[in-house]
Order: sequence, then C-alpha cells, then structure tokens
Amino acid sequence: MRPDDALATLFQPLNEGLLHWPAEGGALFLRARDGAELRQAPRPGLVCEQEFKPAADALARAGLETVSLDALDPARRYPLVLVLPPRQRQEARALLAQAVARCAPGGRVLACLRNDEGARTGADDLGRLAGPVAQQSKRKCRVFWTAPLQDPADAALMQEWLALDAPRPILDGRFLSRPGVFAWDRIDAASALLAAHLPADLSGRAADLGAGYGYLSAELLARCPRITAIDLYEAQSRALALARINLKDARLPLGFHWHDVTTGLPHRYDTLLSNPPFHAQGGEDRPDIGRRFIAVAAQSLMPGGRFWMVANRHLPYERELEQCFAEVRSVAQEGAFKVIEAKQPRRPA
Repeated sequence: MRPDDALATLFQPLNEGLLHWPAEGGALFLRARDGAELRQAPRPGLVCEQEFKPAADALARAGLETVSLDALDPARRYPLVLVLPPRQRQEARALLAQAVARCAPGGRVLACLRNDEGARTGADDLGRLAGPVAQQSKRKCRVFWTAPLQDPADAALMQEWLALDAPRPILDGRFLSRPGVFAWDRIDAASALLAAHLPADLSGRAADLGAGYGYLSAELLARCPRITAIDLYEAQSRALALARINLKDARLPLGFHWHDVTTGLPHRYDTLLSNPPFHAQGGEDRPDIGRRFIAVAAQSLMPGGRFWMVANRHLPYERELEQCFAEVRSVAQEGAFKVIEAKQPRRPA
C-alpha cells in the first residue's frame, strides 16, 4: 500500500511554521485519515469527519474524536478546517464549500490533493470560494490554504456547491443518488450483469455485501420472491443513507449496516450477493479486498446457501473461491465481467 502522501503534505505548512494550530477553538478535519503525520504533534480540539468505515475505525482506534458530517453541530465554527478532498469533482466542490461554511471568522481552510487527483483544480476551486490561496508542492501533491476568512469570496457559489452533495433522482427517478457514490449516476455494468443472472429460486435471509445505493438489493427483491429478509452492508455512509431511501417501500425486513465487510459479518445467510470493490479509498488497486469479501462470504454462508458475485474478468479470484467453497461455477462472462456462483463453504479445521 502506498504511503499517504496527501496526508503528509497537508501538515507541511504546520510543520514548517507557516501556519499554526489554533490555541483555542479546535480544528475540524473533513475526510480525515489516520497516519503518523496526524499524531506527530498535539492536536488539541481536533474533530475528525470520515464517512468511509475502515478509515473511521482507524481514527477511532487512534483515540481521535470522529463524527459524521450530519452529526456535526451546524452552529459550530472552527478556526482551522483541514480537508482532504475526494477525487470526484462535484463531491470535492461540495466538501470545500462545507469547509468554508464551517470556518470561523478569522479562520483558515487548509487542503491537499495529489497532483494526479486534481490538485490544481482543487486549489483553483478553493480560490473561487475563498479568495487567493497560498500553495506548496511536495511528494507529487499540492497543499493550499486561504488567508484568514471573514466571509466567503462568493457566497452564492458556496451555496450552489453545498447543494452539489444533495441526493438527486437518477434513472428516470427509480433511485436517488449523489456524486461520489460508486457509479452514482448510472447502473454499473457489472452489477447489471449480476442482476440479470440472479435465479428466481434464491431464498431465505440474504445479504448484499458492498450494497452501494441499493441497486442489487432492489433487483433481488424484484426477481426473487422467496427472499425473506435482506441485510445491506456498506462501508460508505453516504451510500447507505441513499439505500435506506431507495428501499423504503420494500415488502420485507431490511437491515442497513455501516460496516467494513472485511472484518467479517455478525450473522449467517442463505443467500449472499456482491460486486466487491477492488480499489482502496485512495484509488489504488486492491484485489485483496475482493479476496477478503470471498473469504467472509464463505464464513457467513449457511451450509446449503449460495453466494453470487460479479467481478472484472482479469481479477484472479478463482483460487480464493476454490479454497473457500467446494463448488464453484462460472455463470456468465460478458465484456469485461464474470458472474460466479459458489456453494458448500469450506469451514476452517
């Protein structure tokens, strides 16, 4: 796994004395990530926001105060707001607008992006919101920060960009989604292929591993009348909130779990389905995540249960599947994707 260069570069102006940690009032860190740079000096009053469960869990393990964006006191302002904007531009603009909106009078916003994830654009966008920004480059990243702020440079633009994160109808109103969620404005081709091959006789208690905004669970409900309940497991809280809305009219019990599937599941199931992620939060390839999803599926499947998954054809999951299940079959291969059914989970000795 590559070093978190953006996190290291974010703290560079503080380490060099160009900026100073607030003496009082604390600081807000939007999309915070744990790392040595975060903990190498005292950070009194630090509040961390993170919507991705593995990253939120790492912050909590480090003893850092961690909250969701929705749980933050809307009236509280901070003399320093740090932010690691995401790659998706609309989501990034909404987060920069949040940073400016939550900055106290006389406070600053400090942000950092990798060059290959839109650093120049991010700096320009913060400048549009807050006025001229200072900048430094290091580790193929760019860190940029505002002058002390009284008001946004463009209040109307700030409100416009805050609205970019609002849920909106997609697919002729069938679902609500928002920028930054996986395949946010469409049906992912791999998930569509899996849905098209789900057999109608799937039954019992089911779980959707990496449920996103709820598409596969909705298809399971529509195609498989013998399913009696579905638990949706999703690491991205913003996606899970959408799934709650998109499945609010479901005809059977549903459970919504902000959960890192790689840590295991609390229950066993008759039916499991998944389009497992194979990128980490920073965007690097992580096929080990998909392999771990397979292992967890084997641990969590009832003896007579069935696991249905879809993956990119180039991903080498077959060995893990054969180690974890006694019966594995290829159901379909179309374009860049493959659909696989696995049965008879092998239990550790």
